[in-house]
Amino acid sequence: MATPRTAHEAGTPEPGPGPAAGPDGPAAAPASNGRRELLAGTVGGVVESFDWTIYAVLAPYFAAQMFPGDDPVTKVLGAYLGFAVGFVVRPFGSYVMGRISDSRGRRFGLMLSMGLISGASFLIAALPTAQSIGMLAPALLVVLRLVQGLSMGGENPSVAAYITETAPKRLRFLYSGISYGGIILGNILCFGVLTLLLTVLGEDGVADGGWRAGFVVAGLLGLASLWVRRAADESEEFTRSSERAETETPAAARAERRRLYAGSARNMTAVFLMTLGVTVSYYLGTTYLPQYAENLGLTSGAAGTGGMIAPLLLLIAAMAGAGIVADRTGPAGAFRAGTALLALLTVPVFSLMGSGVLPVWAATVLQLLCLAAPLALANVLFARLFPVRIRVVAMGLPFTLATGLFGGTFPLLAEALTANGRIGLVPWCAALAAAVSFGASFLAREPVRETAAS
Repeated sequence: MATPRTAHEAGTPEPGPGPAAGPDGPAAAPASNGRRELLAGTVGGVVESFDWTIYAVLAPYFAAQMFPGDDPVTKVLGAYLGFAVGFVVRPFGSYVMGRISDSRGRRFGLMLSMGLISGASFLIAALPTAQSIGMLAPALLVVLRLVQGLSMGGENPSVAAYITETAPKRLRFLYSGISYGGIILGNILCFGVLTLLLTVLGEDGVADGGWRAGFVVAGLLGLASLWVRRAADESEEFTRSSERAETETPAAARAERRRLYAGSARNMTAVFLMTLGVTVSYYLGTTYLPQYAENLGLTSGAAGTGGMIAPLLLLIAAMAGAGIVADRTGPAGAFRAGTALLALLTVPVFSLMGSGVLPVWAATVLQLLCLAAPLALANVLFARLFPVRIRVVAMGLPFTLATGLFGGTFPLLAEALTANGRIGLVPWCAALAAAVSFGASFLAREPVRETAAS
C-alpha cells in the first residue's frame, strides 16, 4: 500500500480552558498552514449539507408524487419520516465509516463518504413516482436515504478529526468555524436553489417534478467536491498514530483500542448530551423555521425560503468570529454562553415572532446568532476529547446518535405538534434541549492518552 501523504501541524498551543492540546504527544515541526485541508473539509461540508438538506426543504413538494394516498398531511408526514430514517443508520455509518477513517486514513474516508452520498442524490432524482410503481417508490426513496445516512454518519466526524489534526493550533477553532460554515453554505445553496425553482416554475411546477432538479444539482456538486478532495493531504497526526499501531500485534492493537474506548466513556456521554441541544436548535433555525413561519401564516413559498439566505450568511460570519474568540479565550466558555442563550431566548424570540412583534427575519437572525458559537466550536471541541486512534468512531457514535434521535426527528416532531394544534410547544422543545447541552458541557474531561508502542 502506498505511503499516505501528510500535512504538518503548525502554530502554538491555544490558551484558555478546554481539552488538552493533544493526546498523542508533541506535534511535528511546522510545515503547512492547513489551508488545503481546510478547503477539502469545507467544500465537502457544503456538498454533504446540500445533498442532505435538499431533501428536507423539497419534502413538502415531492411528497404528493412519491408517497401514495389521498391525505396531503399524511404524505408530508411520510416525506419527513423519510428524512428521519436517514438518521437511523447514522450511528451505524459512524462506526463503519469511522473504522475505515481510523484505519485507512481521514482522506480515504472523506472520499468514500462523498461518493456514496452524491451517487444516491443522482438516483433520487431519477426515481419513478408512486403513480408509476406504487409503494416501491417510497421504499426505494427510503433505501437511498439510508445510504446517505450511512455516508453522513462518517462524514462529519471524519472532517472534525481531519481539521483538528491539520489546522494550526493557534487557529484551530477559527478553522472549525470555517469548516462547519461549509455546512451552512450548503443550506444557503439549498434555499437558493429552491427559491430559484419556485420563482421559475412556481409551487405547482416544483411539485410536478421540478424538485428533481435539486437532487441533480446535489450530485453535480458532489463530483466537484471529489475533485477538490483528491488533492488534499493525509493528516500527519493520523500517520504517526498508524505507524505506532503497526508495530503492535493484532491482539495488542485490539486491547489498546478497548482500553481507549473504556477510558473515553465519560467524554462520549458528554458529546452525546452536548450535541442534543445544538442539533435541535440547528434544525429548528436552519431547516424548519420557514415551515414554522408558514404554519403561522407569517410567510409562504419563495418569500420564506429566500428570506433564510441573508441570516445564514450572517451565521457563517458569526461562526468565524466565535472561532477567533475561542482561539484566544478557550472554547468551553464560548460554547456554554451559546447554549445558555439558546435555552433562555428561544421561547421569547419565537413568541415575539408569532405575535407579530418581531418580523420573521429578525427572529431568524437572533436565533442563529445564539447558535453560532456552539455550532462553530463543536467539531474541534468534540474531536479533541478523544485519542487519534479511535477519534472518528469515539466522537462520531455519540454525535450521530444524538443527531439522529433528536435532530433528524425534529421536523417530524414539529410538524406533528403543529398538526395537533400545539405549535407553541416547538420552541419549548428546543430550549429544553439547549439547557441539557449547557449542563453537559461541564461533564467533559481531558482525553485518555495512547500507550506508546514498544
